[in-house]
Amino acid sequence: MSSTRSSTKPNSSDGPLNLGASESAPDPSSTPSTRPPDDPVGAIHAEGDRPLYDLSAASENVVVVPPFLSYDHVQLSMPAGDEDRARAFYAGVLGMAELEKPADLRARGGAWFSSGPVQLHLGVDPAFTPARKAHPALRCADLDSLLIRLEVAGCDVVLAGTFEDGARHAYVDDPFGNRIELIG
Repeated sequence: MSSTRSSTKPNSSDGPLNLGASESAPDPSSTPSTRPPDDPVGAIHAEGDRPLYDLSAASENVVVVPPFLSYDHVQLSMPAGDEDRARAFYAGVLGMAELEKPADLRARGGAWFSSGPVQLHLGVDPAFTPARKAHPALRCADLDSLLIRLEVAGCDVVLAGTFEDGARHAYVDDPFGNRIELIG
């Protein structure tokens, strides 16, 4: 993969910062990297020690604000036609509320759920494979009560111990085999 950088320093009248290719970009191997090796912004490299994106020219007089505030939602995959099983688990066992999907997305199948500000979307994947490693981790208001509900429902729960901050956690699979972490 080749990377190019703009050779001009942006200012407020230049419009949005262009992170793509530029005809006036210098050869990536002609200028040494300005980022220290432990800088996470420069940690993704296209070739050699050149950062894929070098925003150092745009950093003067810029207030750095974290770019993200929170997750809007997490999406897991599910097999087609199993929406009732999803509702039974996510709403019936976990206690989440089902959200109405937008009209233009309903024909795709799947189901959306929420609990307070937490949203979890299930999308139909024709080549469905359960997420066994990647998983959402849900912070629980009452982990003990939830573990009892899961046990009564016949779900296999794996108690995973306690984090350094004292929070206990466990794992459970949804009806499709997707791994979910529950944190107290």
